[in-house]
Amino acid sequence: MKEGVSQTLILQLIVFLLLSLHDSQCIPLRSTVCPAILEIKHDALTPDISPSVDPQPFLPLLAPSPLMPFTNNYGVPKLSGLCPLNFSAAESMLNTTAIDCWASFAPYLANVACCPQFDATLVILIGQSSLYSQKLALNVTHARHCLSDVEQILTSRGANENLHKICSVNPENLTEASCPVIDVHEIDSIVNSSRLLAACGRIDPVSECCNQFCQNAISDAARNISLKNYVSSSLDGALISPEHLVMIDDCKSIVLRWLASKLDPLSANGVLRGLSSCKINKECPLVFPDMRNISKECGNVISNPTACCNAMESYVSQLQNQSFITNLQALNCAALLGMKLQKANVSSNVYNLCHINLKDFSLQVGSQESGCLWPSLPSDATYDATSGISFICDLNDNVAAPWPSTSFVPTSSCNITTKIPALPKATSAESGLYQKELTLSLVFASLLVLKLFL
Repeated sequence: MKEGVSQTLILQLIVFLLLSLHDSQCIPLRSTVCPAILEIKHDALTPDISPSVDPQPFLPLLAPSPLMPFTNNYGVPKLSGLCPLNFSAAESMLNTTAIDCWASFAPYLANVACCPQFDATLVILIGQSSLYSQKLALNVTHARHCLSDVEQILTSRGANENLHKICSVNPENLTEASCPVIDVHEIDSIVNSSRLLAACGRIDPVSECCNQFCQNAISDAARNISLKNYVSSSLDGALISPEHLVMIDDCKSIVLRWLASKLDPLSANGVLRGLSSCKINKECPLVFPDMRNISKECGNVISNPTACCNAMESYVSQLQNQSFITNLQALNCAALLGMKLQKANVSSNVYNLCHINLKDFSLQVGSQESGCLWPSLPSDATYDATSGISFICDLNDNVAAPWPSTSFVPTSSCNITTKIPALPKATSAESGLYQKELTLSLVFASLLVLKLFL
């Protein structure tokens, strides 16, 4: 965007969708045509814009099926009656999870919002329930009933009915697994409670991801808990066996639940989401398909740039069908794909040649081909009875994807060099860095039909 343009532009989008009752998980991607989607033209809903100002792209997403009422209440959940968790203790978290995991969007928001919030809610439910049970884990039978009941509650509020599959959560995730201690009083006697609460009672996601104060405190506590009744089989006591590493990891889940029992649910949710963002932003969640066609057209000396870029365009369009990703994830995905291409004998900077941008790695919505990169800090979708489901995209002014020149190192907010919008405050104040936020409102509208295509 050129200077003088407001940093924040909130666009209200009205879209109309005709989907079947059972198959509504379709989003209009750059290379995908859904059963019926309306495209809202830019000049149809906005006032004239000066020719010297680049227009903001519209990102029309899906509204619920007209065969289904747009409401945040889908009925009374059918609970087993066999789950000991206190659901009222995490009422607010359940509502947030239902919105982040809204039926049609859960597969696309799974990586950036849905699954992190779903995981946090489960931790909080067990942690808060331990105030009465004094246990920080469920047995397998209770875990099975509780996971089913949580899904029933979330589905009744509009969430996807297959969250355990989308987020790879099974009943065993609610048990102690291999951690030897789950009793609250016993854990109180093992861990350094004051240090844990000082480090994790409240965190700054930017500082935490760089300095790992809370993460280190959790790791130390989990290690101490794992040593309870543990006899090392290693010949060298300095080495940690794979079995013990798994046990430490399982005990980290217990420590998180312990934290959730010491904090109020809202504070616990903020801490858990902040910790999850540290992990999320270091990864690239995309699956890279076979790249032989790119290697064929772009390998060695590129003789036909058009053919090469067509191959790149076709390949990237496959990535765009997968999920929303964050700004920092986009950097990681660009670097990882570049490394893979280099190993496939693509030595030229095809990102520059073919104008591949960071936003090209995330979902492309509508015919304007506008990528929606999720904020690198924890963010949720929101629900309003009038305007529907909304969330913020960081439109990144076509920031070029950096071609890797060294070995791939996961990007974080601590070592970021590429200027992209909506980075944590520690870096977003740099000169020339602009944050463009676009609120996408999904509204059920039966009266406005601008253009219908199949």
